[in-house]
Amino acid sequence: MLMTIDVAIVAAYALGLFAVAQWVSREPAGHRKDAQGYFLAGKALPWWAIGASLIAANISAEQIIGMSGSGYAIGLAIASYEWMAAFTLLLVGKFFLPIFLQAGIYTMPQFLAQRYDERVKTVMAVFWLGVYTLVNLTSILWLGALAINTVAGVELSIGLVALGVFALAYSLYGGLRAVALTDIIQVALLVSGGLMISWILLDQIGDGRGPIAGFVALSDQAPEKFEMILGQDHPHYMSLPGLSVLLGGLWIMNLSYWGFNQYIIQRALGAKSIDEAQKGIVFAAFLKLLMPLIVVLPGIAMYALSPDLSAPDKAYPSAMMLLPTGVKGLVFAALLAAIVSSLASMCNSISTIFTMDVAPSLGIACGDGAQVVRTGRLVAITAMLIAMIAAKPLLGNFEQAFQYIQEFTGFFTPGIVAIFMLGLFWSGTTATAALLAALASAALSLLLKVVWPELPFMDRVGLVFLLCLLIGVGWSLLRPLPQSGIVRLNKAGFSTTQSFNLSAVTVTLILVFFYAVWW
Repeated sequence: MLMTIDVAIVAAYALGLFAVAQWVSREPAGHRKDAQGYFLAGKALPWWAIGASLIAANISAEQIIGMSGSGYAIGLAIASYEWMAAFTLLLVGKFFLPIFLQAGIYTMPQFLAQRYDERVKTVMAVFWLGVYTLVNLTSILWLGALAINTVAGVELSIGLVALGVFALAYSLYGGLRAVALTDIIQVALLVSGGLMISWILLDQIGDGRGPIAGFVALSDQAPEKFEMILGQDHPHYMSLPGLSVLLGGLWIMNLSYWGFNQYIIQRALGAKSIDEAQKGIVFAAFLKLLMPLIVVLPGIAMYALSPDLSAPDKAYPSAMMLLPTGVKGLVFAALLAAIVSSLASMCNSISTIFTMDVAPSLGIACGDGAQVVRTGRLVAITAMLIAMIAAKPLLGNFEQAFQYIQEFTGFFTPGIVAIFMLGLFWSGTTATAALLAALASAALSLLLKVVWPELPFMDRVGLVFLLCLLIGVGWSLLRPLPQSGIVRLNKAGFSTTQSFNLSAVTVTLILVFFYAVWW
């Protein structure tokens, strides 16, 4: 349980974050927030805010608790999600961001409307709203409440409500600006707290001889947890199927999440310039290299310290119980930082998509800028309430939430990546072909899961992606139509600065080193 000093640290964090959020959200006298100011932070975000916000949005309860649980059950192999994401970010920064920023969009559905038509935009907007509310928000709330219950003894329902209310309280007024500019505090806490818990756990494993000795001892005690590429005889091969992790479906999962996901890309859309956006992307890529130390290693360490936990997702909360007074409060504050920043980011993205894309299609007039903002705030509150109610029924019975989330989203991500890739890089793709590819993704994924259950879900994602591409190309060739929204790649400009190129090479070499060591 938390001692008085731990509670004081957590309270100081909460009050400080709220105060900073209100300060950065202030407006000059007489000025009222408009859509660009609320949803895109006035397109004035600096690189450090973009990079920090990308990581803060990404690393949430589902990531810390869920991936630590996967580290406990599977081992270092789960870190491929993090390390391959670092390389994916570089691809997004070089090839996708220039196109999106040149288009001047607020949302990913808006880009689909420009490239295809309103049908594609509406279908995908509704899909994203459903996933963000019923999968992402619920998982963050549930796992966050689970952590609070384990560490502080707070009833799950109370924890759910407290997290949701606090996330709304500090972000609702300022929108993306409040979220992004406070995320530097969240990331600082997240990184320092995560490194601290790994240090202490490794020191315990090494009998007080320091984290390096502890890491060596951990490697000797549990060598099976340090295999990056799992063989077919591995009990978790279905989750991480060997070389498919490097060459197959994980690329599709990463491209969908980092390249075409409103929740993530919205930060870069709020950048001052393309150069600033790309700097933020690089910053996030370097931070991603650190993440396994924070979200995977604690789980592996707990496998050595407490091999008989009732469920893998209890690894991180149980690790926190081993920490000394004061440190526990700091690490708990770091966990809360990850949770509430992700909740705030998700709510902001939900409100942006509904207000900018769905409301006009439903005939809901948002009026002037101030009314748009009010609508966005109301939508954020509504989405949070739905997630609070749905969290326990949807996720209460799963032991490894992270893997569940990945498999669920894997039903849809092949189609998402297919329609974006075809729309971006092949002018012949028609709107109807894009719709068919998107709808086929869920149908084909479900069919393969039923008729070919032994196929790992990551391989299924890669196969369905290829099939969706074939459907999109085939229908476009059979029923060619003139396309008014063709993306002019020559207008986007894919040249990058020397610093971006040097950073990209550095990240790549570090990744090669990691995989060479733990292959």
